[in-house]
Amino acid sequence: MVDLELETKYRQSGSLCICGVDEAGRGPLAGPVYAAAVVLPTDAQIEGLNDSKKLSEKKREALFPVILETALDYGIGCASEREIDELNILNATFLAMKRAVEALSLCPDLLLIDGNRAPHIGAAREITVIGGDAKSMSIAAASVLAKVSRDRYMLEMAARYPQYAFEKHKGYGTKLHYEKLAEFGASPIHRLTFLKNMDRAKTNG
Repeated sequence: MVDLELETKYRQSGSLCICGVDEAGRGPLAGPVYAAAVVLPTDAQIEGLNDSKKLSEKKREALFPVILETALDYGIGCASEREIDELNILNATFLAMKRAVEALSLCPDLLLIDGNRAPHIGAAREITVIGGDAKSMSIAAASVLAKVSRDRYMLEMAARYPQYAFEKHKGYGTKLHYEKLAEFGASPIHRLTFLKNMDRAKTNG
């Protein structure tokens, strides 16, 4: 289970406002990539919080309002499928993170970023944490907000484009999703560069 040990370490080193940042949805064939930024109080307690990938959908949904109530501040941002096509997924992810941080009311002086690449999105110091969503409570909270926000969006898209069954796979490349793509072609929310890469891989294979 995650804790605030990492946040405490950097707070003792002089950082006063620490923000965890994480993303959701880098891998899917459809839909935007989401990111969230979360600032927690020094004594935050969120029972059951963990890396969003290790939690069930039901548990993530239950934790979502708890995180919002507990956080001193939070921001959620996304980059669209068209921005992903134009910028590539890495830069689009950084854009989503930038938008999440810019949505904060507070001005953090330290960003704890999940992963090994710093997005360089503002004046705050940035520290990357590999596997951070399983180590830092702030990052884990951000991972849940990003994941739930994206899943909810994809459920809206499932109602708009019911033929793709987005409610079942959330845009990820499952067998069912590939079958729907073969039957109906790309929707307006598909990442065309991802589909081109998929076609190229089939050709090379």
